[in-house]
Amino acid sequence: MESHRAFRSHNDYRGYSAMHAPVLVLNASYEPINICAARRAIVLVLKGVAATEEINGHFMHSSRVSIRVPSVIRLLEYRRIPHQTRALSRKNILLRDRNTCQYCGVVLPAGELTLDHVIPRSRGGPSSWENLVACCHECNRRKGNSMPHECGMRPLKEPRPFSLHTSRHLMRMVGRADTKWRKYLYY
Repeated sequence: MESHRAFRSHNDYRGYSAMHAPVLVLNASYEPINICAARRAIVLVLKGVAATEEINGHFMHSSRVSIRVPSVIRLLEYRRIPHQTRALSRKNILLRDRNTCQYCGVVLPAGELTLDHVIPRSRGGPSSWENLVACCHECNRRKGNSMPHECGMRPLKEPRPFSLHTSRHLMRMVGRADTKWRKYLYY
């Protein structure tokens, strides 16, 4: 069988290339546990780790085989998911804040956003979920080393850790684009 690298698709899937289309990952118990790219989902299916539950209508072609692109996959063996906490990272802060500057509300691509310490590090502010927010360059310059009350710039919403509830909410938001996800997401 061909390597997953050999697959090509020129189709677009709702703004994503077919290889990067979001795929809902279910545990063996049908509990939603993650979202991955179609490319990763195909690898999991080819390795026998997961089975395709729903397809998105596209095919991935190689010289010897065509595979339907999954929309939902289910792990074949149950995986115990420990209390879900996400690593504190730039990517996860931007995901939590939905690429929205928490001071002016502008939505920007990840490359055009910075992270801001609500209470500046120089004033004892920690690098934590509760003190980091997505911020555009202009607001970050304007706030500088100031405390929120000193410059009149408070975050639009209080920064909180990325929880299991947040993850499921994001799955539901992404799932609205694919009606096949609805029966798995407990709306």
